[in-house]
Amino acid sequence: MSSRRQLLRNALVGSLALSGTLSWAQTPPPVTLLNVSYDPTRELYVEFNAAFTKYWKAKTGQDVTIKQSHGGSGKQARSIIDGLDADVATLALAGDTDALVKNGGWLAPDWQKRLPHNASPYTSTIVLAVREGNPKGIKDWDDLVRPGISVITPNPKTSGGARWNYLAAWEFAKRKYGSDAKAQDFVARLYGNVPVLDAGARGSTITFAQRNQGDVLIAWENEAFLLEKEFGAKFDVVVPSLSILAEPAVAVVDRNVDRKRTRTVAEEYLKYLYSEEGQDIAGKNFYRPAVSQKAQAKYARQFPKIHLFTIEQAFGGWDKADKAHFVDGGSFDQIYTRK
Repeated sequence: MSSRRQLLRNALVGSLALSGTLSWAQTPPPVTLLNVSYDPTRELYVEFNAAFTKYWKAKTGQDVTIKQSHGGSGKQARSIIDGLDADVATLALAGDTDALVKNGGWLAPDWQKRLPHNASPYTSTIVLAVREGNPKGIKDWDDLVRPGISVITPNPKTSGGARWNYLAAWEFAKRKYGSDAKAQDFVARLYGNVPVLDAGARGSTITFAQRNQGDVLIAWENEAFLLEKEFGAKFDVVVPSLSILAEPAVAVVDRNVDRKRTRTVAEEYLKYLYSEEGQDIAGKNFYRPAVSQKAQAKYARQFPKIHLFTIEQAFGGWDKADKAHFVDGGSFDQIYTRK
């Protein structure tokens, strides 16, 4: 009898132990991701992170904490290269993400083929924000080189948004005046009207909106709309006759996620940007949804129609654009040292 009780007791203990093992296996341990991004995505990712953590908890039972890091896109890329422990990089342009490949092999060279739309779940463009009523009568890029116009834009050496700004102005001038030489002279005159170069786009927005410097801010489209949303009628948005299709890119940082064993969650995090909810959140935060027709239709009215060109069409891609304009001794250094 005693032996039978012992057998039953052992079976019960074994059953409880197995039950505990299965329970643990079905509830993965919590995980933390670090999203290293550029300046104007702060509001976007606050909302998106909340949506993703709720979705992932419901799907898997796993708790996810997502930390955010923001700054000038080029500076953020350098921080990852120098060891910032990013699981995902959601930078302002593919060229900054490519730097992670070239400097330390932080991710695979084919990173842009892993996700739809060249790993750009949302797009944007560059517009001009002016004071209420547009007192200086600014209508297009060529007004930014007029004497007495104070222009606010960040530093292309550290800010991805600033590079989009620079190239948009360059291509406008090249098409209007007929040559790269005349475009360089135009951009030199534009930067001659820039009193201060902040490190990132949000810094320039603060300089313009809160410090009250400048007559015009060259801005991401979403940042310009946030100005109107936050400050009301104090600012107007001027849509230029030509601008650039800005394609911010997203990528998993392979070396970090493999070491931290966070790849599965990091990949799903970026994929969720392409979901209907992710695309809706992008549109709500004034980014142009890249893949969802439903979100595109929902937010179509808030986006002005602009004649856009791509970085490939005008400059042959980011690698060529960087070498021509933003490396040490490139066109930006040439014009800015002449200032």
